[in-house]
Amino acid sequence: MNHAARRPGETPLSRRSARAVAARVHETGRDPATDLRYEGLITRGIAFAIDAAVINLVAIVVAGGVALALSVLSVPDSLDAVLVAVGSAVFLAWSVGYFVTFWSTTGQTPGSRLMRIMVWSADDGGILRPRRAVFRFACLILAAIPLLAGFLPILFDDRRRGLHDMLAGTVVVEAPNLSRLDQVS
Repeated sequence: MNHAARRPGETPLSRRSARAVAARVHETGRDPATDLRYEGLITRGIAFAIDAAVINLVAIVVAGGVALALSVLSVPDSLDAVLVAVGSAVFLAWSVGYFVTFWSTTGQTPGSRLMRIMVWSADDGGILRPRRAVFRFACLILAAIPLLAGFLPILFDDRRRGLHDMLAGTVVVEAPNLSRLDQVS
């Protein structure tokens, strides 16, 4: 590379690093030994956004129903803080229960099913047990806390695992195709 062709402040290593990152992001993401396709950040992000929309839509409908019921009852103002705390606890339980139930039964949330991806155990390729699903959810929260930095390893890891996947021992892979009979039932 000609020194005159470099941009100011650029080193040959930085250009090579940028190419390596671009190649990693755009590579097929397949494991040749198992022919698994590991899913990347965008597909997983869209699936999570769909799941968040479902969770929040159900929460809004339930909250509206509770608010309507409470509007016809005579509730003292001193119970407002208690109602907010109970509502927050129910929302947290609903959110955790949503992900844990789907990850530990089918390996797919509704958003994951739409994006045709699923969560597997990295050890044996099976569906997660409920305890591991709860742990993965807790690790997911931890990965999001430092400005979503825990998701950056997805861009660089060979199996496209984020911090939460590494800690919980999981991978997100392309879901196997369902036969027409499986789709009907």
